[in-house]
Amino acid sequence: TMKNPVPQAASLLLEKLMLLVHIRPLPAGSGGETPLPAPGYYDTSCFKRGDLLEVPRTLFIHFGIYLGENRVAHLMPDILPSITSDRRQIQQVVTNKRLILGVIARTASVRVDTVEDFAYGGSILVNHMDRLFEDQVLGSEEAARRAEKLVGATAYSLLWNNCEHFVTYCRYGAPVSFQTDKFCETVKMIIRDQRSVLASVLVGLASIVCLGVAPSTTLPTIFIPFFLWMAG
Repeated sequence: TMKNPVPQAASLLLEKLMLLVHIRPLPAGSGGETPLPAPGYYDTSCFKRGDLLEVPRTLFIHFGIYLGENRVAHLMPDILPSITSDRRQIQQVVTNKRLILGVIARTASVRVDTVEDFAYGGSILVNHMDRLFEDQVLGSEEAARRAEKLVGATAYSLLWNNCEHFVTYCRYGAPVSFQTDKFCETVKMIIRDQRSVLASVLVGLASIVCLGVAPSTTLPTIFIPFFLWMAG
């Protein structure tokens, strides 16, 4: 039996749209990567092993599990693990080019980096998601051990297996992604709204055909939503 191509096409479209918001922006006029903060930039004394760390960015949030001693396990799309086994190359900070190619190839790695490399200059929230899971929070040591067991190359999907799925599995026992769900709901709302506009335009056109040419004062009312829909 042939699979329905519509859900697959929709999934690919959503992944391409989400790719645009996962790329780390470069500073204006910069030809390279954003310089990382110096070691010791973050105060890690308040972090405990097994903590879930969030780094809010402009359009998305990056997640990791703190392992202690200034080390964070986090899932990053990366093309290198699929083309080389050189651990020294793979361990270097993931550039935008590696990230983009990793998303396209659907390859990634759960890697351990310093807090500075993980946060990339952003502010850090600690265990901010615990309020959403209430009694589902696992022990801190269990969360850290889960993260350590998953270190290494893995498959990647912006929709089904991203950094948020990784940390929620480690700390709460269930891989979920609220920002992916929110993004998908937003896309659905946009599609529904455009369908509503198109439907109203078609009804207006049908009225003109069935009842005769509408007065000139009503024509703009009918076609303005159409032009807005086309422009969107």
